[in-house]
Amino acid sequence: MQLYTILILAFGMSMDAFAAAIGKGAALHRPPLKEALRTGLIFGVIEAITPVIGWGIGLAASQFIMSWDHWVAFTLLLILGIRMIVQAFKKDTAEETEAPRRHGFWLLVTTAVATSLDAMAVGVGLAFLQVNILVMALTIGAATTIMATSGMLLGRFLGAAIGKWAEILGGVVLIGIGTSILVEHLGLLS
Repeated sequence: MQLYTILILAFGMSMDAFAAAIGKGAALHRPPLKEALRTGLIFGVIEAITPVIGWGIGLAASQFIMSWDHWVAFTLLLILGIRMIVQAFKKDTAEETEAPRRHGFWLLVTTAVATSLDAMAVGVGLAFLQVNILVMALTIGAATTIMATSGMLLGRFLGAAIGKWAEILGGVVLIGIGTSILVEHLGLLS
């Protein structure tokens, strides 16, 4: 994978964390930078770990499906992208009624795990593409830290409405990357 593809994937993977962080920031009364950084680090660390777990699972299964690995990566990214877009259109009334307060550690961990499951599935697909998983995981973690921290800070000003559009954009990016992988492996643009 080329650097721009890695960066696009990393920031695409961080869009759901960004959307969630905007919601978390909107739920608090003017979250300080310290709280935004804390949230960003929790999301970033978890988002960096999950693709490595997925990559390990994918590696174990790779000997069985190497001849159609690009289809697996495309399908996973397509499903995850569609899931992100669909989830963006669902209303989460629980977050809207949440009282302004500092979010607890375990609430943030649970939210981070929920938003990073797609990174685990992407990790499975990455096992078939023979990428450097450590570089990819660190890039995804760093992008997520930046995006979640920014999301918390933006949430205090913009509210939860923009989070929906960030998640839609993340889904579109994942679908685009999956399509790019498929086109590249099939040699359609050669």
